[in-house]
Amino acid sequence: QVQLVESGGGFVQAGGSLRLSCAASGRTFSSYAMGWFRQAPGKEREYVAGIMWSAGSTYYVDSVKGRFTISRDNAKNTLYLQMNSLKPEDTAIYYCAADFDPNDLLMGRPDYWGQGTQVTVSS
Repeated sequence: QVQLVESGGGFVQAGGSLRLSCAASGRTFSSYAMGWFRQAPGKEREYVAGIMWSAGSTYYVDSVKGRFTISRDNAKNTLYLQMNSLKPEDTAIYYCAADFDPNDLLMGRPDYWGQGTQVTVSS
């Protein structure tokens, strides 16, 4: 079992930055592929970024490439999402997710979800 707790969301003006964190419980954190999803009002949940177990391989949706960076610290059982050059369209609830199989992240069906953290970007 893995429990995920996000933090770091908030209110920021367009062009600003935020860093999200996701603290994971369990001793097998390094065995999981991790990712960030987001859901804006009235829209479907979107897979934003993912990172493999060893942090050697990452995934980004096109709309955030060059602005967001996903990273992980396996020693601290923590996942991060550095978000720069934020835009109003980045406004959403951001969720941390984990699964042994990275394909399940791509398919939007990871085994474990956090409770979400709100990110609001004003124009």
